[in-house]
Amino acid sequence: MTVLPDPVRLKSHDIELAVRLGGPEDGIPLLLVHGWPELSYSWKPVWDHLVNAGFRVIAPDLKGFGDSDAPDDPDLYGIDEMTADLTGLLDTLGIEKAVWCGHDWGGIIMWQAACLVPERFLGAIGVNTPHLPRPSTPPSEAFKAMGGEDHYILQFQDPETVRQAFEGKEDAFFNFIFAAPPPPELLDRLFPGVTHIIKNFASHGGRTESELVVGAEDRAVYAKAYARTGAVTPTHVYRNFDRNWERMGGVDHRLSMPCLMIAADADFMLPPMLMQWMPALCSDLESHVLEGCGHWTMWERPDELAAFIEEWVVRRFG
Repeated sequence: MTVLPDPVRLKSHDIELAVRLGGPEDGIPLLLVHGWPELSYSWKPVWDHLVNAGFRVIAPDLKGFGDSDAPDDPDLYGIDEMTADLTGLLDTLGIEKAVWCGHDWGGIIMWQAACLVPERFLGAIGVNTPHLPRPSTPPSEAFKAMGGEDHYILQFQDPETVRQAFEGKEDAFFNFIFAAPPPPELLDRLFPGVTHIIKNFASHGGRTESELVVGAEDRAVYAKAYARTGAVTPTHVYRNFDRNWERMGGVDHRLSMPCLMIAADADFMLPPMLMQWMPALCSDLESHVLEGCGHWTMWERPDELAAFIEEWVVRRFG
């Protein structure tokens, strides 16, 4: 049974991040970046495998999440600021370059950081989240076209809406969000309603354990952490979608470092079709698709995910 190391608080510029560390200090540095509504704890299912492979495994709670500092100002959660948190963490650890691995929002941060600070990367690994070209219009317009005004990312722009929707309901929320995926062939039928997370959660009646991909003990860890932080600061990253889009204008999105993409064919928010642009953006790309896997890849297919990461990192950098 995996026992994660307790997080230690480390300085990164003017904040402190709670960071889980494992493996030899001289191992290949592997920086694991989680998404929403997650934590460094989300890497638990792959932790032992990656540590036993000899990597220096570094998994922070992002700013605003878990035990890390959580300033109230949404402007502190833009892509420059989130990138600086992670490069500052590497500086504190005395690491010049690492393999960055990001899932969900962690993947968004990781791919954009690869464009902004490529000198801090040995390689880049996307889990579910692909590297995308900058769209011609602000992301908020695409979200509205996809799901209307009830699209959760548009709803998340109002902190009070988020507070009322989720706070004090953490156990029920993680019972709702960690659902097993539907069959891939049904994904197209889920839209636009599947994007209405706040509305859907409000009518959620509960799932049985067989309908969930994260067990009760692990869900309780998330619920306890989010009850402590509240729901608002972990969603500040969403309030920067359009701001990040503006920031990335004129930035070269082409990457020359080795890139690995691991997609999941039952992830309704990040389907493998979104990888179609990556060969044009990543000159050194390897990709895999996990069949029958949904969004919570670390929990659903930990052995395959960890094996892909280990084999690729060792082959390319070891």
